[in-house]
Amino acid sequence: MNPNARSPLRRRAFLAGLAMITGATSLCAHAVLGGGEATVLGDQQQMSATQRVLRPGAYTVHEMQTPSGTVVREYVSPEGVVFGVAWSGPTMPDLRQLLGPYFEPYASAVAQRKARGPVVVQLPGAVVQSAGHMRAYTGSAYIPGALPQGVTAETVK
Repeated sequence: MNPNARSPLRRRAFLAGLAMITGATSLCAHAVLGGGEATVLGDQQQMSATQRVLRPGAYTVHEMQTPSGTVVREYVSPEGVVFGVAWSGPTMPDLRQLLGPYFEPYASAVAQRKARGPVVVQLPGAVVQSAGHMRAYTGSAYIPGALPQGVTAETVK
């Protein structure tokens, strides 16, 4: 047997490792709550969304509309940090993509709930609100400590 030939098991392990690295790299390309403004374009591409940029004051809003009609807004501070995200529409956006490191604690808190209905989860460093039903979803998430001066949590909608 050729010692340089890869066994099927080694080849599978190599391909699995490569897939993990590729997946991790692609996740880093998306803007997430607490991430940088430069990566918002990755979200737009991932969602196949149209985008418009609004500057209503001391922050920038990247508003994206998906082909299904869901609107996602990413709020960016003057320092270039995504301090809030909001969504509304007929389909739920990929919250793992939008919430980034806050997704797992959020999902865990929601899974422990016994009641149905609107959700408000206060995490260490972030607040996530979500409500709705099929064809009518809404929600928002923000980082209280990253809100620009003069901007309130109610702004993220």
